[in-house]
Amino acid sequence: MINRIFLFLILGTIAVFASNAATSEAAKELNLSAIVMFLIFVGATLGITYWAAKRTKSAKDFYTAGGGITGFQNGMAIAGDYMSAASFLGISGLVYASGYDGLIYSIGFLVGWPVILFMIAEPLRNLGKYTFADVASYRLRQTPVRILAAFGSIITVVLYLIAQMVGSGKLIQLLFGLNYEIAVFIVGILMILYVTFGGMLATTWVQIIKAFLLLSGATFMSIAVMAHYDFNFGKLFAHAVELKDVSIMAPGNLVSDPVSAISLAVALIFGVAGLPHILMRFFTVSDAKEARKSVFYATGFIGYFYILTFIIGFGAIVMVLGKPEYLDLAKQAISGGQPILGGNNMAAIHLSHAVGGDFFLGFISAVAFATILAVVSGLTLAGASAISHDLYSSVIKKGQVDSITEMKVSKMATVALGIIAILLGIAFESQNIAFVVGLAFAIAASANFPILFLSMYWRGLTTRGAVIGGSMGLATAVVLLILGPAVWVDVLGNAKAIFPYKYPALFSMTVAFLATYFFSVTDKSDSAKEEKEKFEAQFIRAQTGIGAEGASSH
Repeated sequence: MINRIFLFLILGTIAVFASNAATSEAAKELNLSAIVMFLIFVGATLGITYWAAKRTKSAKDFYTAGGGITGFQNGMAIAGDYMSAASFLGISGLVYASGYDGLIYSIGFLVGWPVILFMIAEPLRNLGKYTFADVASYRLRQTPVRILAAFGSIITVVLYLIAQMVGSGKLIQLLFGLNYEIAVFIVGILMILYVTFGGMLATTWVQIIKAFLLLSGATFMSIAVMAHYDFNFGKLFAHAVELKDVSIMAPGNLVSDPVSAISLAVALIFGVAGLPHILMRFFTVSDAKEARKSVFYATGFIGYFYILTFIIGFGAIVMVLGKPEYLDLAKQAISGGQPILGGNNMAAIHLSHAVGGDFFLGFISAVAFATILAVVSGLTLAGASAISHDLYSSVIKKGQVDSITEMKVSKMATVALGIIAILLGIAFESQNIAFVVGLAFAIAASANFPILFLSMYWRGLTTRGAVIGGSMGLATAVVLLILGPAVWVDVLGNAKAIFPYKYPALFSMTVAFLATYFFSVTDKSDSAKEEKEKFEAQFIRAQTGIGAEGASSH
């Protein structure tokens, strides 16, 4: 029965794409080769999901692909998870708009990986089962710590989802000529299909394939751009300066003051170690050694990719800027500037057409869409697992629930998260997607990372300290985010922000660490003493893997 339902949904989804493309008012302007490749990729990924659905029988299969993914495969999948719409479309769009300053996102997104490699990956795999809340609550009281970790995860996931939905909506709008709202709705439906039926196995393989295709496409684009300038960066930058201004080679266009620069850097470096969909991937491998390999491979792929985004951003300046075929004539008439079709987030898509014509535009569009679908699937799975495993199974049912029921709750949570993602994706249409992801990183750095890090490395952490400190970090980040320019001015339409900085992580992460420390050292309860005494056993398991889930030697 479930196979028939799934087949019906596959055919229905592809039919929606085809019929919308055929009936669009902009059909005469559509790129046929791009649409064909796009539909082939959607069909192929849904086929992978159908294959994975038949192999997903238990909660372990659903959440962690049964723990059977190798270190190399997982590294590729992590890279796929991390090389999101924010990375490919958002950072190249920031470089296109702001020049040199776009590098702060490229470098910041990458620098957090050594933190994970040396301090997080192996202990996390040795201590956890499905989510990072398993680790945070290992020696602390389950209920309050899991509630905090789950809410931190859900808020991070929702913010991250916004960025992916905006990117995908703009991409489909540009490619099919659909209304933005319809485009976001279609992406949401596909996302729900992938996660509900295929779980982690489908998500992993979509991410692996997409990572390979994205690296290949970005490499070709970069080589094409550099070949145009005899592989001389000086010539490329000189032409970009001619077309724009020498200021694009100087800092200050994107982040104008030291506090914002430091706050953004804190969010990007430490936020990656608190992203639930990244942390969840370390439970898909067999042991801590494979988890370490995963990070090693992922760091290499990701570092190489971020070098390419900088070339792609400057390539868009010299090959897209001012070209009539890429301009949004309606907005040009209003603003008097040179806005490109789909906004700056689409700079990389237009560059693909400039260097490779319609066929390569189709390839890059399909890959960019695959990028978004893979990431939203991983995000939704992480959010759904926080609801089903941490809140429903561990808190509400106190662990007394069978895996089939837990999977059903997870699938219902997936549908709910999909609806929320669609609504927020429409509300945040005008935001740069790399910027929105920066905000998600700020939440992760403020609420998730401090508790995870201290639970593994500080004997003095208590439940009271973790819950109060983590809650204060989360609340501070959310409140400063709402009162800052990104929401208070850009979304809510007020004239001036109450909190002057776009990036709250420097303040909220400091609050989280200080509050956690203070409320832990002042906790003299009997339970606090017991929690501190349990640290030794936890630390030994974290470092050696003795007693770890799925450990081959025990």
